[in-house]
Parts: sequence; C-alpha cells; structure tokens
Amino acid sequence: MKRPIAIYPGTFDPITFGHMDVVERAAQLFPHVIILVALNASKQPLFSGDERIAMVREVFHGKSGIEVEGFDGLLVDYARRRNASVLIRGLRAVSDFEYEFQMALTNRKLSAALETIFLVPREQYTYLNSSIVRELARLGGNVTGFVPANVRKQLRRKFAKPG
Repeated sequence: MKRPIAIYPGTFDPITFGHMDVVERAAQLFPHVIILVALNASKQPLFSGDERIAMVREVFHGKSGIEVEGFDGLLVDYARRRNASVLIRGLRAVSDFEYEFQMALTNRKLSAALETIFLVPREQYTYLNSSIVRELARLGGNVTGFVPANVRKQLRRKFAKPG
C-alpha cells in the first residue's frame, strides 16, 4: 500500500510552537509532510514569503520526511502536482471548526482524491496563534514560550526601535 503525502498549508507568520506540534504529529502519521507556506497576496503578513519559508526551513532543518515550500495558487492544484492526497489542518478551538469544515468540503468538491485530516495540538498550544505572537512581540513582550529561537530573533529584528 502506498503511504500518502500530506500537505500542511498555512501562512506561518510566524511559525509557532503550536504549528510545530501539528507538524510533528503529522510526521508520525505520514512518511512525507510538505509544509506549504502560503504566499497569498491578499494578506499583508509581517514577514515576506522568503522570510517565512526560511524560518520554517530552519526550524525543521535535518528532519527526515519534512519539506518546506512556498505556494500561491489553488491548493488542490498543488496537491495534484505533488501527488499528495492528504491535507493537514490544525484545530485549536471549536471556533476554528466551522471555517475549517467549510474549507475541507470545498477542497473535497474540487478534488475528491484530497482528504482533510484535523489534528489538535497539545493543550498548552490551543490558545496560541501567530496574531497573538506578532502583537506580543510588537509591544515588547516575551515570546519565548511561543516560538523557537530563530523566530524570536526575527521578531526582535522586525520590531527593533531605531536609535
């Protein structure tokens, strides 16, 4: 039986310990996980696509079976091109479910071969999201418990006060 390729799409602006937890869980289930950094021009991320890709690659450097790519387009087209059959989505709270459920059904309509699997992060990460991390960093708060060291460094650089 062929083991499926899984895609974990997201903006990752920046990647957090919650994202990392979902990737680690996915890597236990699938031999190949592609972390797909969305380069969606309609969003205005703090970090450029190249910066986000570089941060995620640094976090997972040397981890077998984990690949990082950027993509701007229709997810089902990317999945088809890569022969991926599984989408991984993280659910933190019930509030995430409605949107994620709609997206899963839409993707299924566009490609019946693409299955969505929801993974729940560890309890200590259920409240955590990139928006909270960006705001905390912008206000000079300590983000040590939320993101890895390379991301903390990039956040400090982004929010460094001149002078």
